[in-house]
Amino acid sequence: MVEVWRSGFLESVHRGALVVLGADGAVQFALGDVDRPVLPRSANKPVQATAMLAAGWEPRSGAELAIGAGSHSGEDGHRELVAGMLAAVGLGPDDLGCPAALPQHEATRASWLAGARAAERLAMNCSGKHAAMLSACVAAGWPTSGYLDRQHPLQQAVETRLAEAAGEPVRAVVVDGCGAPQHALSLTGLARGVLSLVEAPEGSRERAVADAARAHPWFVAGTGREDTDLMGAVPGLLVKAGADGVHVAALPGAGAVALKLDDGGDRGRTPALSAGLRRLAVPAEVLAPWARPGVPGGDGVVGEVREAAALNL
Repeated sequence: MVEVWRSGFLESVHRGALVVLGADGAVQFALGDVDRPVLPRSANKPVQATAMLAAGWEPRSGAELAIGAGSHSGEDGHRELVAGMLAAVGLGPDDLGCPAALPQHEATRASWLAGARAAERLAMNCSGKHAAMLSACVAAGWPTSGYLDRQHPLQQAVETRLAEAAGEPVRAVVVDGCGAPQHALSLTGLARGVLSLVEAPEGSRERAVADAARAHPWFVAGTGREDTDLMGAVPGLLVKAGADGVHVAALPGAGAVALKLDDGGDRGRTPALSAGLRRLAVPAEVLAPWARPGVPGGDGVVGEVREAAALNL
């Protein structure tokens, strides 16, 4: 799907699969096996958030809903918002089931390391999702202890909701990096689920998640992050990356794109995603910052990472 060119030499390739759906959910383009199960990782979060709303979670702001569906960078404002979400339901950082981590935001991480500050659960990129899960448990009257067990009522609701939105059964359930259950779906099902959020009617839980993420993209990712910047550049776009080479995006009235790179790396994600978004009529000039990242050589740029011919319009 993606090629890495250095000084005119094809150095590396990234293989995988990509699907483009129209606004009606029908497959418009597919490359690779888009029906085999993959692990969407954090790309599942926007749909997962609708299950938390259905359980009774009432975010106090759009920012809280956005971070509950996001993968933040651990910047100060991210951690403060998550701490406030927990305090609002009588809980604290020690109630989070995600592991402690250093911030992903480079400057914040460097400051912590220079000050010998220890990793914290609030700084883990999934702490917003975990705070939303705990808030949903409190709202529903479910126990907060064991909230990450697959048989916990919250996790059962999440699993059911993901299958419903994808229009297919969950193929496998594993343990994600944050400790929560992770659900395998096809790329087609992943795209279908996220598309359903942006096409949902105003006032619905699905539309609420889409609107919050698009209105508060910094809480979905963070400073300099692709998801944040893409949503700022393309009006109406909902986009969510997942670990190990996954990306999904949906645009109301146009359709959705979902992809998985087999090597699990990040380098080829945005060139592939940009190629898919061009099929949804997003202008190439708008996507230029992400379509062909440069390949450094010495003090300059000597090549580019770009979509392979199979992805070209």
